[in-house]
Amino acid sequence: MTSVRSRLVPGYLRLTRANRIYTSPDEAREHIDKLEIRPRRFGPPRRLRPDVSVSVDHRLGWPVFTLKPKRGQARGGLVYVHGGGWVNQIVVQHWQLAARIAVEAGTRVTIPIYPLVPFGTADQVVPAIADLVRTSTARYGRTCLAGDSAGGQVALSAAILLRDSQHTVPRTVLISPALDLSLTNPEIDIVQPSDPWLGREGTRVFIGHWRGTLALSDPRVSPLAADLTGLGPLTVFSGTRDILQPDIRLLIDKARTAGIDVDYHEQPGLVHVYPLTPTPEGRDALALLVECLRAALPAA
Repeated sequence: MTSVRSRLVPGYLRLTRANRIYTSPDEAREHIDKLEIRPRRFGPPRRLRPDVSVSVDHRLGWPVFTLKPKRGQARGGLVYVHGGGWVNQIVVQHWQLAARIAVEAGTRVTIPIYPLVPFGTADQVVPAIADLVRTSTARYGRTCLAGDSAGGQVALSAAILLRDSQHTVPRTVLISPALDLSLTNPEIDIVQPSDPWLGREGTRVFIGHWRGTLALSDPRVSPLAADLTGLGPLTVFSGTRDILQPDIRLLIDKARTAGIDVDYHEQPGLVHVYPLTPTPEGRDALALLVECLRAALPAA
């Protein structure tokens, strides 16, 4: 049964008009203009947690943060790509999740502050994320990938590029990932009335910038278009009050048909990126996420 907290989330999102930049092209364009003039801060919160250390360098010309536990020997690594519609900056929930993974999975979490719309494009960012995974693997050993929403698209696209270069990611964790940026799945129309957060028309404005000169069918933009054969294991989280969910179901079917090990967690009635919400279902999902990453990393 859905918890009281989770049942309150859609009402809160509608009350705060969280969907306005995703449902209105005019609001989307205005949002881009505002962020171009006044970019949001991206640094970690001052009070993240006392048992994690934070460092930063500027590989690729971007700030790239690394979180690791202060105690014990860190094992392997994780590259985490934050979501935000390819336009919004990393937020406190992403930092909290990364810190939890670092401590509880006992690993190093690499967080790239990648360029966003209107400056960043998929052909620039996706290969660079793949390079970060290669670098982490060379330095620390087995390295997983993870991302939420738009970051899930980037993470899966990077895993496909890595597969194409004979590098198999030991596990890729996707939280409500965007998968087909054409947004043409007819089942989106069925889900849309119940989704309090995302919408097609405004999102297409962000996608138009993000894809740059690439076709919507290019796997660097729409990973669902790729042949998935040979990918490493996937862990995927999705709520059903999310217009991305119909494509997520297609991904699960396609991956299993290709022989991929898929660990899928679908929650009826829950919203986009529900594992990041302050709800019992969110806490349970994060515990599963940490456990699957711990199991995929090298033994202590």
